[in-house]
Amino acid sequence: MENPFINFGPLQHFLDDQQIEEIWINAPERIFIARNGESELTTLVLEANEVRDLVERMLALTGRRVDLSNPFVDARLPSGARLHVVIPDVTAEHWAINIRKLSLPANSLEDLIPVGALTQRIANFCSTAVKSGLNILVSGATQAGKTTFLNCLIGEIPSNQRLITIEEVFELSPRLPDVVALQTREKTLDGDGEISLRRLIKEALRMRPSRIVVGEVREAEALDLLIALNSGVPGMASIHANSAREAIRKLSTLPLLAGENISYDFVIPTVANSIDLVIHCELDPNGKRRVKEIASLSGRVEGNHIEIEELITYKKGEYVRGLATIPRLEKIKNTLKSLNLDEENFLL
Repeated sequence: MENPFINFGPLQHFLDDQQIEEIWINAPERIFIARNGESELTTLVLEANEVRDLVERMLALTGRRVDLSNPFVDARLPSGARLHVVIPDVTAEHWAINIRKLSLPANSLEDLIPVGALTQRIANFCSTAVKSGLNILVSGATQAGKTTFLNCLIGEIPSNQRLITIEEVFELSPRLPDVVALQTREKTLDGDGEISLRRLIKEALRMRPSRIVVGEVREAEALDLLIALNSGVPGMASIHANSAREAIRKLSTLPLLAGENISYDFVIPTVANSIDLVIHCELDPNGKRRVKEIASLSGRVEGNHIEIEELITYKKGEYVRGLATIPRLEKIKNTLKSLNLDEENFLL
């Protein structure tokens, strides 16, 4: 819940407007907002010192800092919005600020159905896939709703399981009784104390997880995620990509950043055997967010190519069933049977 005593001055009415998705400041007199995926220049004009004061007030609530030794910062505001700041001399002259608000106020797959993000049948299938312990990768471009959708998938995890979430900045809001949320930490002024996503994933495996969820995979932590999933701990993560196939291609490349001793010969079969489903989200030209595609991995590899096929795709205003088979189908059927649910309504 928003704290009524927290006010960010001239930006507050933009933060309160539910139609505004993002606010960014390129210069004190160049302040933009985005509605329905479209950007517009506002009439708001600030002074340079006002911009700095606003950022310092926001960061004071997060415990993070920005200065010459640390010119970038990511932080989560009390509303759940994500703050990103870059200062000179990384920028040419002015402070660059982005405030990305939550795309959709949703905590379950059912919340996404009325806004047209997916159908009831797809929601049923995704719910069953999560309950069955399938490893799921959520992909999409910027502002496609990846984090929101991942948060909704978390809502389908059985309440008797222990969840460990791992993020750069707290954005997920799991509503489960047994949750530990982990967040990276920046270096101190002395250059010590940094805690990376890679370290957090390794530590999470020592915390008796039933599930692990990585907010977003961007770099070498992809290797640690794959090793964790391959060790038998079910998990989910999001990744920035333009399609389900691109997401798998990217996940197959990022682990190479971990070191010269990591090769495609290891990574490719590990990805093929670790990921079951890729759910790709999109933001269409009209500002509508939806599940664009669900793809299935069979576990088979030919050369350096992982077999990935479409389960369902949104085309010309409707969802079309593809030729892919549902991964770990027997496990999903057993889950449905244990829950006394009809297969006909829960399988794509």
